[in-house]
Amino acid sequence: MSQSDRVRVNSPDIPGEFTHTGEGSGGEGPREAGASRAAFSAMWDRQVVAWHIVYAGIWVTTLVVTLVLPAGARGHFPLVAVMVALATVYVLIGRRALGWDEPRLGVIHLVLSWGLVFVGMIIDPEAPLWLFFWILFPHLWAMIPTRQAIVGSILVVLGYGFVQFHNANYELDELTFILSSALFSLGLSLAIGLFIVKLVHETEGRAQTIDELNATRAELAAAERDRGIGEERERLSREIHDTLAQGFTSVLALGRAADAALARGDVATAHERLALLEATAADNLKEARLIVAELTPGHLQSRTLTEALDRLVGTVRDSGGVAATLTVTGEPVPLGGAKEVVLLRAAQEALANVRRHAAASSVTVDLAYAAPSVTLSVTDDGVGFDSAALRSGYGLDGLGARAAEVGGSLSLNSAPGEGTRLMVEVPQ
Repeated sequence: MSQSDRVRVNSPDIPGEFTHTGEGSGGEGPREAGASRAAFSAMWDRQVVAWHIVYAGIWVTTLVVTLVLPAGARGHFPLVAVMVALATVYVLIGRRALGWDEPRLGVIHLVLSWGLVFVGMIIDPEAPLWLFFWILFPHLWAMIPTRQAIVGSILVVLGYGFVQFHNANYELDELTFILSSALFSLGLSLAIGLFIVKLVHETEGRAQTIDELNATRAELAAAERDRGIGEERERLSREIHDTLAQGFTSVLALGRAADAALARGDVATAHERLALLEATAADNLKEARLIVAELTPGHLQSRTLTEALDRLVGTVRDSGGVAATLTVTGEPVPLGGAKEVVLLRAAQEALANVRRHAAASSVTVDLAYAAPSVTLSVTDDGVGFDSAALRSGYGLDGLGARAAEVGGSLSLNSAPGEGTRLMVEVPQ
């Protein structure tokens, strides 16, 4: 079992459990995946080293004072032997009990250590072995489950009371003082121990909650990213199907027609079909370039919204067939990435529909900054349609959903022979 395994400070038989990474010679670090739990575990690793230092300081202080004080009838040897035994128990068992998930080691260390302290007190009541209380009582709560620590505290206080009663030669006059002192010590030990366990448990619980919130946020971000990728793939599929795929189909059909005309010896018809094929291929190339232009909302990172719209309108105008213009009213203000992308996507979708379906000769893109909102409208003079009978498609549904996400709205007005106007409004 590696020393990077976890130490149990609380038991599941008490509501709540606290576990942490122990001191590890292997240097594997915390096992918890969460950053907050990992930081909490690393904090315990640092504290374990401090516990070793405190134990060593108490041991050295007790040994020095013991050697300085006058020796009893048996000399210093018995107490020195007890001190050596205490150090041996800690090095072989206690040190490991602080870093391993084995309460059994903690029980062995505590039984042997408390037993040696009580034996030393019986050998020499004047020896300052009571200094070990300052470290062995915290060991009770750090090494074994809570209920065992409570029972252990009671047994230790009873054992200490018996040692005092023994050293008082079993004088009944001393019994009242010994009992009251034992009860006070027990109450203080339990109060401090349970308070610390509760505090540590709440701290770890908060760290775990933070990690769970961070994990949930990461999952939501991943799901949103996947959803966006899926929507973009679907949009691209429709773009390619409605433009490039149909254009390539026409190219193949015209090529076959030209080949058939040549087979009949009809050169004029073949030339006519080849001219149409060239024109269709040129149109397809323009469509491809337009699709590429529509895939660049990232240009908003280096351009303003008006600059990005001007570039988009220029691409549509240069592709031929539709006279496209852009007008901007009001003082442009930054809207934030999400709102600007919504407006740019709306313009892209509307202009694409104008070129494919409207049979329009002109289209106007208006961008109006009028606090507290910004309005984008795309108006064409095409054939129009009955907007009341319109069945929303993917493009309109997507635009409406995007506008709603940023607190905006989308509207569409059209009538047969009267052109179409799409309007998107978002808050500043």
